[in-house]
Amino acid sequence: MYRPTRRGFMMGCSAAIANVAAARFTSLVFADPLLLGAHDTLIVLFLRGGMDGLSFVLPTGGPDRAFYETARPVLKIPASGANAALALGTMGGNQFGLHPAATGLHNLFQDGKVAFVHAAGLDTSSRSHFDNQAQMELGTPGDGGTTDGWLTRHFLTSPGLPANTPMVQRIAVSSTIQSAWLSDTSVVAFANRDDFLFNTGPSAWRDAQKTSLRNILDLHSAVDPRYAQGLVSLDASGFIEQNIPTLSSYIPANGAVYPSGSFGDSLKLTAQLIKLNMGLRAATLDLGGWDTHNGQGTAADGQFFWEKIQELSQALSAFYQDLDGTGENAFVGRTTVAVMSEFGRRFRENNDAGTDHGHGGVITVMGGPVVGGLYGTWPGLANGQLYDAADLDITTDFRRVLSEIVVGRLENPNWQQVFPGYAGYSPLGIVRPILFNDGFEGGNLAHWSATVP
Repeated sequence: MYRPTRRGFMMGCSAAIANVAAARFTSLVFADPLLLGAHDTLIVLFLRGGMDGLSFVLPTGGPDRAFYETARPVLKIPASGANAALALGTMGGNQFGLHPAATGLHNLFQDGKVAFVHAAGLDTSSRSHFDNQAQMELGTPGDGGTTDGWLTRHFLTSPGLPANTPMVQRIAVSSTIQSAWLSDTSVVAFANRDDFLFNTGPSAWRDAQKTSLRNILDLHSAVDPRYAQGLVSLDASGFIEQNIPTLSSYIPANGAVYPSGSFGDSLKLTAQLIKLNMGLRAATLDLGGWDTHNGQGTAADGQFFWEKIQELSQALSAFYQDLDGTGENAFVGRTTVAVMSEFGRRFRENNDAGTDHGHGGVITVMGGPVVGGLYGTWPGLANGQLYDAADLDITTDFRRVLSEIVVGRLENPNWQQVFPGYAGYSPLGIVRPILFNDGFEGGNLAHWSATVP
């Protein structure tokens, strides 16, 4: 008689993430009508490495333009002429423009679907990639004892959701689960469809292995939550195989063209999951490569930073276009994308034609519910206005942006539990709020900016 070993069990769970009959998965996961129907989806994109916000959204006119040109003689983005910044508008007495490689995002900005929050981020003296990423994803700056992520706390405190929610509600589109999901036992991470399937060997052999694995998990799931998580993975694998086509066979809507590469594929997969209309509420994605200490490139040479901005802009604009339907297919109207990085870069370029770790950066918010524009309080670029006499200062805490989305679009009024220790809740008006009746209407609506249409 075959007796499963610990090693064999772990290998089975890894591989399994194995297929199971789609009918079982559907009845298991989607019986609760709360998971279906109209609801919003939040996509959190982390730009890892510290994105240079002053090359992404930059002053093109006004008193700070001269400071900018002096601090960045090589890296400055032109205000006019060839490869000039794309006009955005005025903030803090200065005119601003967008990096010229971001044409897709600029088109959406002109349509009122993209918001840029400048001088935003995590207000800490640390310039460590890992410390800052962790503090932002946990959502509790300065608290080294945090044991769960901010998205985990959102799902634990969101009214109207069942206590145990299925895999399809939250996805980490990554090879690892980001810290925003820390302590969440229902989130599943996968970077692409095929890596999540059990595709080895003849069909009959695979079916027998799935059945055996399910029997093992069923036997122990009542007493050990790790086995219950294995069942979630099995069901998730079956759902993915039955409902999500391969990337090569998927045809995006409206002629949307994603850039080639893993990031474009990740957003394409995310769009597929949203369009299944099966209850996806939140997904996390990463785009690395922003640690531009040397050879950052200028607007004219089309290298490095140009290519990263182009990839980001093309992928996000294709994602928006892919979801932009009508009627029951108007997915973009209930999808919000929040893009952030652990810090911006130093105001002054270094001797290697790059920028070092800085402080304030840019948070980008895109989607159908977004009220496009420039947001935040511009602190200025004169030497006395810089943080530590070296960096763009932070005037908007990243939690102010995220809490507005949590309350206004995800319909969770418990922002103090999602971001414990934060007292600065005051919506900027970046998203149009959903008005709901769970203790939020009335006096609490006074928190919302009068600029929201």
